[in-house]
Amino acid sequence: MAGHSKWANIQHRKGRQDAARSKLFSKLSKEITVAAKMGDPDPEKNPRLRLAVKEAKTQSVPKDVIERAIKKSTAGEGDDYEEIRYEGYGPNGVAVIVEAMTDNRNRTASTVRSTFSKNGGNLGETGSVGFMFERKGEVSYPASVGDADTVMMAAIEAGAEDVESSEDGHVIWCADTDLNEVSNALEAELGESESTKLVWRPTTTTEMDLESMQKLMKLIDALEDDDDVQRVTTNFEASDEVMDQL
Repeated sequence: MAGHSKWANIQHRKGRQDAARSKLFSKLSKEITVAAKMGDPDPEKNPRLRLAVKEAKTQSVPKDVIERAIKKSTAGEGDDYEEIRYEGYGPNGVAVIVEAMTDNRNRTASTVRSTFSKNGGNLGETGSVGFMFERKGEVSYPASVGDADTVMMAAIEAGAEDVESSEDGHVIWCADTDLNEVSNALEAELGESESTKLVWRPTTTTEMDLESMQKLMKLIDALEDDDDVQRVTTNFEASDEVMDQL
């Protein structure tokens, strides 16, 4: 089982920023609406919707906001969004995957390409960096849920593939197609998770110094500021000293 990944810390830190909360709520609501439109509006009959609702709840999205997002889909309201993945390179050659939901492909592509260019990166072709990542399910728990052995046993019983435990908490990995079942089994054993979602997990990483990380943060912030962008993933690796200075 692997040690705790530094690359995962960036989203965790950014997720605590209150300034980004309303934008985060909007992105999570969009995911709920799209998931409900694509399948059954009942989360118990729609695994993607169930996971979207679960993630929204862990991010403290109010119940009425979640219900309104589901109703939008059943009432035929809201735009029809297309899911697009962009791939490119950031500062120091770090790989970047941008997942977007858009009602205007040309607008989003133009904005994403411009954002890369203005922040020391460049947008590549589809598949240009995707081979450096695996699609995985990620379930996160706080350290207080139990020690590493307790969580490891629960993860094995649930059918997970890997566990990373540190003083910051526990990250449990599973196959992307198993996330719904694994998260349900973990919840029965360990209680509600801090986060449950599908992610791109790097298989190779790029070492970053402080200057490169500062440039990368500017790129990530600019991309995430775009309403069409749902999430940004990179394969950076940075030392504790560099992370502490950010």
